[in-house]
Amino acid sequence: MAEDVKVRYSDSDLAEFRELIEAKIEKAKADTELLKSAYMNDHNNGTEDTSPQFKAFDEGSQIMSKERNMQLAQRQQKFIRDLKNALIRIENKTYGICRVTGKLINKERLKLVPHATLSIEAKNMQK
Repeated sequence: MAEDVKVRYSDSDLAEFRELIEAKIEKAKADTELLKSAYMNDHNNGTEDTSPQFKAFDEGSQIMSKERNMQLAQRQQKFIRDLKNALIRIENKTYGICRVTGKLINKERLKLVPHATLSIEAKNMQK
């Protein structure tokens, strides 16, 4: 008798994952906009100190902060792209299938990392 192995998630499971991913995309887009506005904002809000020593420190700090915000925004954009790719896999009904083992990725893992393409088993094989 053949072993009963699920080869893909059901349409209702995929619909549930779609909702989760779409919500994450909306939040990530909002976060990206906040980060972009933070690194594009060059207003000092009237807190400028007259001391050249403090001014140089403040400018260096602002540059580091802008660079960090820009890096975070880029990470968010990659996250959004990965989530959109997950939506494509839902459309193709290949979502949740490990690209290495071909087995279903654990549902709990997908809830935590909805753009995952590797099962824990496959991740461990990479180490």
